[in-house]
Amino acid sequence: MIEADEMMGRIGQGMQLGQQGEREAARLVFAEIWNDIGGESGDPFHRCALAHSMADVQADVREELAWDLRALEAADLITDERAARAGVAGPVAAFYPSLHLNVGECYRKLGDLDRALDHLRQGQAATEALGNDGYGQMIRNGLDRLAERLTSAGHQDGG
Repeated sequence: MIEADEMMGRIGQGMQLGQQGEREAARLVFAEIWNDIGGESGDPFHRCALAHSMADVQADVREELAWDLRALEAADLITDERAARAGVAGPVAAFYPSLHLNVGECYRKLGDLDRALDHLRQGQAATEALGNDGYGQMIRNGLDRLAERLTSAGHQDGG
């Protein structure tokens, strides 16, 4: 039997706060968890989940990007076995479309269209790992919207 992952429970509480519009409270919860897991030297699975969530509650796009990049970096260190121990049903490869979508969107907002396009392409290339379910479709739709935004911003080959 898999033990409940206390850190993921705490991250989930922070996510709830963010979804309820309590972004500052969520940031405080996430900052405390970041310290508790050991920051950059903590477990990559926890770092990835926390950084991905922390990015969503940032008020400044540069801070959002910094957290999204931390999540992407941590994902490179997670094994499928580690993810399975945390209750993730699919492969770690399925994390990448969402992570690249978020990084690409940040770069688009910052006007760095070349980097945005690079992450769009990486996200699109990783979509084969997504399931054919609501989550997979949501991420594919997000990548399509990013491609459209990049095309309308005058950046060619956005799709």
